[in-house]
Amino acid sequence: MTKKYFSIDIGGTNIKYGIIDDQGELVFHKNVKTPDNKDDFLNLIKSIIQENLSDIQGVGISVPGKVNVQTGTVFYGGALPFLDKVSFKDELEGTFQIPVAVENDAKSGASAELWLGSLKDVNNGAIITLGTGVGGGIVLNHQLLHGSHYQAGELSYMSLGTDTSKMSNLVGLSGSAVHMIEECAKVLNLTDEHDGVAVFDAINNGNQQVTKIFSNYCDVIATVILNIQSVVDLETIAISGGISAQPIVVEEINKAYLRLLDPNPLLKAQIEIPNIIQAHFKSDANLYGAVYNLLLQTDSLK
Repeated sequence: MTKKYFSIDIGGTNIKYGIIDDQGELVFHKNVKTPDNKDDFLNLIKSIIQENLSDIQGVGISVPGKVNVQTGTVFYGGALPFLDKVSFKDELEGTFQIPVAVENDAKSGASAELWLGSLKDVNNGAIITLGTGVGGGIVLNHQLLHGSHYQAGELSYMSLGTDTSKMSNLVGLSGSAVHMIEECAKVLNLTDEHDGVAVFDAINNGNQQVTKIFSNYCDVIATVILNIQSVVDLETIAISGGISAQPIVVEEINKAYLRLLDPNPLLKAQIEIPNIIQAHFKSDANLYGAVYNLLLQTDSLK
């Protein structure tokens, strides 16, 4: 008999939630605005679980911030600092008497790809999520890497220069898709600085000014990939995030990666080129990944 699980994807602006079964079928999903304080937030989470309690076998949660997956405790909370040191397992398991599993949002995206997406048949791979910052999830031996301090894959904090006082040296800014769109929008004199559609129309039509900004951006992401590849030697790296829906993004990142290798015979000879592809999942990735994490923690995978 198919079992159903409740999935919650917590974002800085909205909370997505829904039910996914153990075969990976999304039964339904909804959105609600994220409260701006801890008490209202926890009350909302408990309310939406209670509404669906009779149909579910457990709860999987995707959340910003560093996460101790054993205790279900969040640290820092990313865009939601009031979640710092909140243990979702303590808050929810005692109340509802069902298992609860918690995972970082970027790692949840990687888990979705590992379960049913672009990393399903990959032993060693990664997902890079291009958004406000740069999220990541690294898969080694077909298992998600958490690291000794639960911060493996935090690509936003990778530095591409020696002066870390300059935010532009950190990948979280130089690799920010939002920042790149804003720079392009400024050059194009757009009234909406977040108009990604207009920006990519200009890029696809060959506008020289925005093409240069976009090319430099792809160079940054390619450099991140080269650094990852030199350390963990991956088969496949999947690119996700809103801009990844544009085919030119993965195309140009691949070209930028080759540009990095070409001037250096040693790099070309020693560093294997990974498959750099578009991620399978789009906006619902974290819902699927949160459930996969729950299934792993409760040994419920078929």
